Amino acid sequence: MIKFPDKFIWGAATASYQVEGAWREDGKGESIWDRFAHTPGVIERGENGDIACDQYHRYLDDIEIMKQLNLGAYRFSISWPRIYPTGKKEINQRGLDYYERLVDALLAAGIEPWITLYHWDLPQTLQEDEGGWTSRSMTDYFAEYAKTIVEKLGDRVTHWMTFNEPWVIAFMGYRNGAFAPGIKDTKQAFQAAYNLMLAHGKAYAIIKSIQRESKIGFTHNYQNYYNISRDEPSEQFIPYKWEEANGIFLSPVLAGSYPQIVLDVNGDNAPQITTDDLKIMNQYDFIGIQYYFDILVMNGTDEHVLNVEKRPKFFDYTEMGWPVTPRGLYDSIMTVNEKYDSPEIIITENGSAWNDVISPEGKV
Repeated sequence: MIKFPDKFIWGAATASYQVEGAWREDGKGESIWDRFAHTPGVIERGENGDIACDQYHRYLDDIEIMKQLNLGAYRFSISWPRIYPTGKKEINQRGLDYYERLVDALLAAGIEPWITLYHWDLPQTLQEDEGGWTSRSMTDYFAEYAKTIVEKLGDRVTHWMTFNEPWVIAFMGYRNGAFAPGIKDTKQAFQAAYNLMLAHGKAYAIIKSIQRESKIGFTHNYQNYYNISRDEPSEQFIPYKWEEANGIFLSPVLAGSYPQIVLDVNGDNAPQITTDDLKIMNQYDFIGIQYYFDILVMNGTDEHVLNVEKRPKFFDYTEMGWPVTPRGLYDSIMTVNEKYDSPEIIITENGSAWNDVISPEGKV
């Protein structure tokens, strides 16, 4: 029988915009996702996170459910505009108080709080006034925000994630525009990716200066690429795609380097790299790996991945259209372990979406 180690922690994770609601309550400012979701025609059926799961009001009920699930940890993110309504200057004390109540209630229930400082909901004013993550000034604003949170909660929280999935922030938000802030510009996307890792390093240093015993990392949505058509164009395509999806985030932090192939391929669209910046980025205690599916490469491209008409027929697919490739979780861990000299790895997200049915007994 396979048995998980005694110290293995089972937990659950959420994002502030995903669950909190209360989008205009108690002094909270507008986020880029508030603005994006309220833009007509952007989100299917005009849905938004104004109420979401209403965790802002119902967190005690949610913690009761966590207890029923025997969770050992709850990873949640803090809404930056709930703390700094305009992203900087004035602190909203009511926002800080909410997270203090949440942390205290989790600890009282025997559940360890793991905090993500940024899960995509940037204060809208920072996008408008500074250009969002394309601006280097954001790295200092983020470090100051991190300092505020750790000074408030660092006596009770020891595990911190600076960012959730910086690839998504940069490329979904600034290159293809599918996510907030909805920009389509390759140069901005690469600059945002670079600034995010610089912000990680600056926040790491500040957190450690306040709480030396803390453990700090960021979470990365790791992407494996597999040449399922076994052709030469795909073999040539994959090394670059791996570095674009993984290397530009993992290598600066875990190795203090930046993949040269990304600079060569992108030319003027690539960010300006400095040795001093890489030294700042190269700070971590663990890396969070988030894995859902492998990218299936055919005929030198991965464009078919979410295209129902083009995707391979010999895989099962989840309700989200993602191929079921369970070995990829193992491959993700082993590749990071081997490439980056055995860093501490934590699985911070993993799963699949299915059209579940509730039975007459009330179970899935």
